[in-house]
Amino acid sequence: MDHQMRSTYCTVVNKCDDAKYLCYFHGKAGAFNIRMTDASDVWSTDFTEDTLTQHMKSFALKSPESYVSKIREACQTGMASVSLEGDSALLHLGGGLSVSLSRLGSPQSRAELQELLFRMAESLSCMGGPAPVSPMKNVQGGRTEFEPRRHQTGPILAVRKRIPGDSLINPGSRSKKSATGVLFDE
Repeated sequence: MDHQMRSTYCTVVNKCDDAKYLCYFHGKAGAFNIRMTDASDVWSTDFTEDTLTQHMKSFALKSPESYVSKIREACQTGMASVSLEGDSALLHLGGGLSVSLSRLGSPQSRAELQELLFRMAESLSCMGGPAPVSPMKNVQGGRTEFEPRRHQTGPILAVRKRIPGDSLINPGSRSKKSATGVLFDE
């Protein structure tokens, strides 16, 4: 399993409630699994080498890498969606391709989330740059949630302090005081 496949992540949306899920790929001891999380639960395909080969043949996929690129493409085009059914989730990739995932138990899920967090941090430190932009975010904005906010670097306009009596609507004119009346001396 190469580093490229281990560090591939994409977001998928549940069309029913607009909940977001992180889809990622996990390889251990020669097995390839598709995993998905909402940051509290984890779902996994639990492919063995034989079931993966059968699944790839039924959908005319040649390798796990082609599987990854198919899922990534579906995520980037918005074709991917997920639906939850009890303890299982169904990942729809468009074109009749769907993958069934089963929910992991609580202790296994916690360990998997911890491993995912550190694997993501390691891949970010290896890249030496900011986090990859999610396909669901506006690419023109260019700012991800994890980047620090940038301050305006252009000329700063001086803000004039408001003097008591200046009009709020028309700051150049002074508000008029109401008449108090005329006093006659007797």
